[in-house]
Amino acid sequence: MNRSVCYYSHMLQRSNLALFFRSVFSILILSCIGTGCGDRSDALSGSNATASPNANGKITVLATTRMVADVVANVVGEHANVITLIPAGADPHLWTPTRSDILQLLEADALFMNGLGLEGRAGEAFSRVSNSGRPVCVITGGIPEKDLLQDPSNTAHPDPHVWMDPQLWGTTAHQVAEALATLDPAHAAEFKANATKYAAEANALVEAITADLANISPSNRVLVSSHDAFGYFGKRFNFEVRGIQGISTESEASVGDIERLVAEISERKIPTVFVETTVSDRTIRAVVDGCAARDHTIKIGDALYSDSMGAPGTPGGTWVGMIKHNARSIGNGLGGNS
Repeated sequence: MNRSVCYYSHMLQRSNLALFFRSVFSILILSCIGTGCGDRSDALSGSNATASPNANGKITVLATTRMVADVVANVVGEHANVITLIPAGADPHLWTPTRSDILQLLEADALFMNGLGLEGRAGEAFSRVSNSGRPVCVITGGIPEKDLLQDPSNTAHPDPHVWMDPQLWGTTAHQVAEALATLDPAHAAEFKANATKYAAEANALVEAITADLANISPSNRVLVSSHDAFGYFGKRFNFEVRGIQGISTESEASVGDIERLVAEISERKIPTVFVETTVSDRTIRAVVDGCAARDHTIKIGDALYSDSMGAPGTPGGTWVGMIKHNARSIGNGLGGNS
């Protein structure tokens, strides 16, 4: 499959609820058209169409997650209004668009999404947006297949948590710049320069985190979290990663899964496990209790940002801040940062 920057309806991943969301989205579209709320004379016809600025002289683009919005905002600068659909703290695996979200989609000039199945429940709805004339741009589309991790529980989809590897995530800025240049050709050179800057900052972040975590002993380089969102982080910074749930939070951990993890943690004397800000701590606490029953005491480290950044204005409210927080928490929990 050609993994280009902008994907359209036949190229977007479908969830098991695809037929359901197609029906829901179609009803909402018809409702909007019937009331005039989605009728725009300047509707884009595809990825080669330019956008028309709104009253404040800027185009309006939507991003599914705040991580995606962070890239888009840094690349586009002052030349667009960037709106995030999925709020801080919400789980994108489980999120579904509301009527209000769909109205925003119909009003916007383009939608930027992570792809790779992250927005699984909404993927079909987003594919329908492209049929209304708005480009739907998957920012991970330019990442080589060889750099993507596979979801062991669903080989149809790679692991979507690419933002956990700063080097890979930095490369998405170039795809964003290309898509924005199509929407707003007059500022293409600026978008390209901003993308280069973003990628350079991401690479510098890799170097800083590598140095900060260098003191963690090989035996402690095991990252146990609520769900398997840290595979890219582990690959980049040399950690074994264990998630109680699978790649998607829609998966459920069995008693057997927890018992096997408890046995491994206890045998290897892993000191810390981590909860996540968007996932219940129920299974992590079950692991802690199971280890205690085996006379191995473990602590729960600072909560990690996985599928959502922190609230705006907080240290984790930017993508860089999110990654720095995670690295610092992991280092504190597993014996680094010294």
